[in-house]
Amino acid sequence: MASNDLPGINRKNVTGWLTERSEVTGKIHFDVVTHGRSNLTYKLEDEAGRKWILRRPPTGHILASAHDMGREHKIISALGPSNVPVPGIVGMCIDENVTAAPFFVMDFVEGSIIKDRIDAQSFSPDERRIQSISLVETLATLHEVDPESVGLGDLGKREDYIGRQLRRWKRQVDEGSDREMPLFYELHKRLEKCVPDQEGYGITHGDYRLDNCMIGADNHVAAVLDWELCTLGDVLADLGGMLMWWGERGTSDSLIMSDAPTLAKGYISPEMVAERYQAASGRDLSNLPFYVAFQFWRLAAITEGVRVRFTAGAMGNKDIGDEMEGFNSRIDALLEASNTKLKEL
Repeated sequence: MASNDLPGINRKNVTGWLTERSEVTGKIHFDVVTHGRSNLTYKLEDEAGRKWILRRPPTGHILASAHDMGREHKIISALGPSNVPVPGIVGMCIDENVTAAPFFVMDFVEGSIIKDRIDAQSFSPDERRIQSISLVETLATLHEVDPESVGLGDLGKREDYIGRQLRRWKRQVDEGSDREMPLFYELHKRLEKCVPDQEGYGITHGDYRLDNCMIGADNHVAAVLDWELCTLGDVLADLGGMLMWWGERGTSDSLIMSDAPTLAKGYISPEMVAERYQAASGRDLSNLPFYVAFQFWRLAAITEGVRVRFTAGAMGNKDIGDEMEGFNSRIDALLEASNTKLKEL
């Protein structure tokens, strides 16, 4: 997107704000990195080649709790001195006169974001193996961090993480869905009945996966990104979520995550992911299928919400049949994957 046509950015004001906090040479060029329903991310680069990343909420009507810049800034700043790789923080701005919303700026981290199997093909199988091992070990490192020791003890409630998540996402479907979903509710009852005892608590990223990490030139995780869902709770939910997105060659799961980069040759298997995490963390993974089942169910609830919003926003006589069929098929497949995982318990 051209620098003159950026949503949510007052280039003059942001340039002035950054110049007061960092060395800036000449004009700053702004580019959108990501945009949509999630927080907006921009790459900033001055005439000397210095680079930064700016994060702000989406433009338009938003839920403040879902796009809390101060919270994300706090988490990244707190983890800076730890062994968890995160970008350095330049500063946080709460003055909405600068660019119409709170925002923060962090250092630009060089590397690659691997979103799909096409991106994965840029690396050799040996490089992919290193990436996957680093991804698992970095997650274990995050889960080793004592929240109190880094000033995050007040980040959220500590107990009953899965119970709270089950109630939250069921309520969203209760209040928002416009159709019958018998398997969704059946799975909710079964999940509620077999929630494992929470093994302490820790910092949960909330959406930990390969494409939410920057991979450095050495194929290790250079920075963990996208902390907007981070809270305190049952850290094994993170592992379950990562495994859900991982996919497994030759299974029905791979049909859902058909473009997952970790399906490419070289990335370690889901079984090896669990073995590596257990070796690094020492945690009991006997209930791991529950966490994967829960994450498939949760993603089905999230996707149902997207489907409902898509339907409500359809305009005129536009034929949305194909899109709706795609939503329904994906949600059905997610629920069936959850059902299959629960049978492993």
